[in-house]
Amino acid sequence: MAGETDLQKNLAALNPELNAGEFVYCLMDSREAAALLEPICIFLEEEGITVILPKARADEMGLSYPTVCAWITLTVHSSLEGVGLTAAVSRALAEANISCNVVAAWHHDHLFVPLKDAERAMDVLRSLSMEN
Repeated sequence: MAGETDLQKNLAALNPELNAGEFVYCLMDSREAAALLEPICIFLEEEGITVILPKARADEMGLSYPTVCAWITLTVHSSLEGVGLTAAVSRALAEANISCNVVAAWHHDHLFVPLKDAERAMDVLRSLSMEN
């Protein structure tokens, strides 16, 4: 099923959900090592392999990470071809001085924000949605 492409409809239906837990970004040396962690995301870059996984799993494996994040899912089913959703969400969070890393998947966009800013980010996203 194709997602929504209309920016105003996507913003009005953001319906952000704060996922339970704490999440971290770690670097791995190989695809095999990354896969063994069963992360929620693996991204292959020229410089290394990034994984996003629960903090508890990273701690269990003795992995280092720069920050601890909260994971927010925008439950609107936006299209991968939609224009402006990431920009609008990023801008709103930036104006609130909240850093954000976005992962777009087939059905939803996923935001990773500093754990300490999770509730403020949810408030910002709810306000953004209500404005549209």
